[in-house]
Amino acid sequence: MTTVRRRTQLLLASTFYGAVTLAAALDAGLLPAADRRLLVVANTAAVPETTPALDEAPGFEALRARFDGVLSWNDTIRPFHPSGWSPRPDDAPLWERHLRLLWGLGTAEAPDEITVVLESLQVSPASAVARIFADAPLHAYADGLMSYGPTRTKLDPLVGTRVTQLLHPDLVPGLRPLLLGEFGVPARTVPADVLTKVFGEVADAAATALPPVPEGTALLLGQYLSALDILTPAEEEALYARMLRGAVARGHREVVFKPHPSAPARFRRLLADEADRLGARLTVADAPVPAETLFARARPALVVACFSTALFTARALYGLPVAACGTDLLLERLTPYENSNRVPVTLTDALLPRLEGDGPPPDPGPVPDVAGLLAAVGYTMQPQVRPDLRAAAERHLAAHPDAARTRRWFKRRRLAALGLPGAPVPAPLARLPRHPAVRRAARRARAAYRRVRAGLGVAS
Repeated sequence: MTTVRRRTQLLLASTFYGAVTLAAALDAGLLPAADRRLLVVANTAAVPETTPALDEAPGFEALRARFDGVLSWNDTIRPFHPSGWSPRPDDAPLWERHLRLLWGLGTAEAPDEITVVLESLQVSPASAVARIFADAPLHAYADGLMSYGPTRTKLDPLVGTRVTQLLHPDLVPGLRPLLLGEFGVPARTVPADVLTKVFGEVADAAATALPPVPEGTALLLGQYLSALDILTPAEEEALYARMLRGAVARGHREVVFKPHPSAPARFRRLLADEADRLGARLTVADAPVPAETLFARARPALVVACFSTALFTARALYGLPVAACGTDLLLERLTPYENSNRVPVTLTDALLPRLEGDGPPPDPGPVPDVAGLLAAVGYTMQPQVRPDLRAAAERHLAAHPDAARTRRWFKRRRLAALGLPGAPVPAPLARLPRHPAVRRAARRARAAYRRVRAGLGVAS
């Protein structure tokens, strides 16, 4: 007698935006059928004990009914940190047996058929879950702009070949993500109308935690870049002050600042003092919910950030005016070159208008070949992961040899190391074409070539 095995999906989320993306993917029917769906919540904050997990945030109750249970990854692997722990290869089978028993994933006689849906497959906690359930099909989803960039490391083929699809919001219409492209993983977009519907449900459920957004408000989005060692705390404070001054210069006297949940309180105090000096009224939106919940409840007159995913959701999903601030500084500071934030910063710099008064004006008009730009940046970031992008990178760089903005997006040393167009020519070599001896040798070579052709009876 054949035993019917229960089909269980484990859906891993570490951000609220990711949980909303999962909910929208379920509503849109983009995931396979299952008998049971369990949301596995990972709190990847630097100090998880002091930061509420996403299932404790206002508005989460609007998502809970889509899942048959909510599990804590932090509790499961305690005392390890989700971002820094992965099982040793020899221990992975032991962990699978442990989790099947702990989470009730069938019995020894009839174990559940597991499918795993996860984000950021290159790093833990997603890579840890993928290794533990070594035979499970994988579905990847993107909860932001990073999916447009290449896979940040070479994945084990035993993991990469198990991924059946990449789900992502269509934040840059028509642009295909590079993530997992080395394995030929097909990318499918999560419909915008479904995403906005889910964000609306979360906004309604979190209504009491959200501040009012008066008409004409400028919304500033914080990102806590100093925690990523991209900027110093003082530089990040100065960046938010620039955003505030730029918004006020556009005539906005009502400003809402939504800080990163882990950002220190001094960022808010600095902005409050600057707003008083400029004669503007500042409101701080402290609730740990996505910025999209504010878009759903009101229509800010302007959304400003450095390179936040919310800038693109504001524009693509809600049709709101947006402006970027500080991308020039970030393009200089991102290290190493293959830093996974490079693609989000580049797309922001290339596609979104700048806040007035924020440094030198951009080149007029939109970037004509966004796909070519993405391929070129992706190849220069990860040439070993995506060698197939080299020809596209060469075409794009050769077609834009003197564009001022192109020089912002590519480090000349990187181009030189990869032998790509636009690389600087060393001074001694630059003088060679003008050297008399070289010119004489070239004339002799051309004359010899003509004599050979004449001797063979080939017409000139």
